[in-house]
Amino acid sequence: MAERENTDPQKMEKIVSLCKSKGFIYQSAELYGGLNGCWDYGPLGVELKRNLKDYWWRKNVQERDDILGMDGSILTHQAVLTASGHVGGFSDPMCDCLLSKARLRADQIDAQTGTAYHYTGASHEESEWSIERPFSVLIDPTANQNENNARKVAKQYYAQFLNDKQIAPKKLALAGESTTEETDTIQYNPENGSLLTEAREFNLMFQTKMGASSDDNDPNAVAYLRPETAQTIFVQYKNVLDSSRVKIPFGIAQIGKAFRNEINPRNFTFRSREFEQMEIEYFCRPEDGLRLTEEWLEKRLSFYEEIGVPRTKLHVLDVPDAERAHYSEKTYDIEYEFPFGIQELEGVAYRGAYDLGKHQEHSGKTIEYFDEETKERFIPHVVEPSAGCDRSVLAVLCEAYDVEDLTKEGGKKDERTVMRFKPCMAPIKAAILPLLKNKPELVAKAKEVQHLLQPFMNIFYDETAAIGRRYRRQDEVGTPFCIAIDFETLGEETQDGQDLTDTVTVRHRDSMEQERIAISDLLPWLLQRIR
Repeated sequence: MAERENTDPQKMEKIVSLCKSKGFIYQSAELYGGLNGCWDYGPLGVELKRNLKDYWWRKNVQERDDILGMDGSILTHQAVLTASGHVGGFSDPMCDCLLSKARLRADQIDAQTGTAYHYTGASHEESEWSIERPFSVLIDPTANQNENNARKVAKQYYAQFLNDKQIAPKKLALAGESTTEETDTIQYNPENGSLLTEAREFNLMFQTKMGASSDDNDPNAVAYLRPETAQTIFVQYKNVLDSSRVKIPFGIAQIGKAFRNEINPRNFTFRSREFEQMEIEYFCRPEDGLRLTEEWLEKRLSFYEEIGVPRTKLHVLDVPDAERAHYSEKTYDIEYEFPFGIQELEGVAYRGAYDLGKHQEHSGKTIEYFDEETKERFIPHVVEPSAGCDRSVLAVLCEAYDVEDLTKEGGKKDERTVMRFKPCMAPIKAAILPLLKNKPELVAKAKEVQHLLQPFMNIFYDETAAIGRRYRRQDEVGTPFCIAIDFETLGEETQDGQDLTDTVTVRHRDSMEQERIAISDLLPWLLQRIR
């Protein structure tokens, strides 16, 4: 789906910068120039992602009686993906920019209107170099572009074929210039106006060979990195049913990696070649499918609110018949207002009996369900809530990011960057901050508090810099609670005549308010607030 309105590129740039500087997400293999479409989660990012997955698992598996978990293999048998329709049918139309060599999804190019400048070739008189090769450039006259813009792009294109790289593109002479008026064309790159190649189908799956002596002609030697987690659930449905003695309706949940050789990875971690899914296949009677699809949609919307993505930023797209996947009888896309546009977070699809039916047909083995009460055999229908884990993490990051103006009237400008994570999502749950690092008694008591909490949650200990600076550092990474060990904790000072020995100051991230909590009450107090 094309990106939509209300974009904020500057905000996205700031989030990407913060993610790198604070250790949330790094470009994969950045040391060697980067691996396009792949990302590594740093110390804070891995905690955030783990919190999201743990919360999803708790809500959908641990707290329910009707959903079981599994973890299927990433390497996938060719026959599985043949039955599902991926082999031979899982591709996107791809085209290349003749100038930049960038690859684009042909079905995602925005229609353009403008003047197309056509050329037959180029030459350089001094070196007697020439080339005959047609090329075209589209310019937009409404954007103050003219023939000079077109000629500049054309010369850059023809300069690629020069033997003498010392010749500047601007010294080339263009041949055979002519123009046509184009309306709603998708033959040109919107980024630079360059002509694109004809669209061709591009297989999105990563194929590999298995075995030490794999034969190209042996179909059993071919395997794929799974393009989705769903098929590993479908092919194990009968085993889970028989070994767990569950009854319909029931679901199988899985969190795992999937791989797609995306033509044009983009928007940070939103569209990647390696990504993680959080998926449920919920098996039911045919007459219950549409009703359960509606129920799952509401459950999933509530889930995003619980992790800090407000419903006001979510959009539900009832996917039209013509745009739904061939297997789907009903699909809702849950979309979020990312800084780069409104984009899909999760799909809730009613897949009918398509998948199990195909696997029964291709395997030749029955996977029907026998209802002991009605004495009826049937292939279950499936409702699939399928969420992108990395996309959900990105939505949580985007929603949490805030820059708050704390400037006092007439004072020096004061802003604080704060990640307003829900405590259940926050990578660090609490920071332990002794007031002074050169006071051994304060440090010893702070270490005691650290060791009290550390077995139960992710804790950060910091004794460097002024306490205010340390608060701000924790705000930047979204720590909801900062615990200061001060002189009142040691009983060396009192407040309003009160003895506050063995109490600590807890500072709240969002309000910056502080309260005193007894160390003996601290663990249950925090556990109640971070779930």
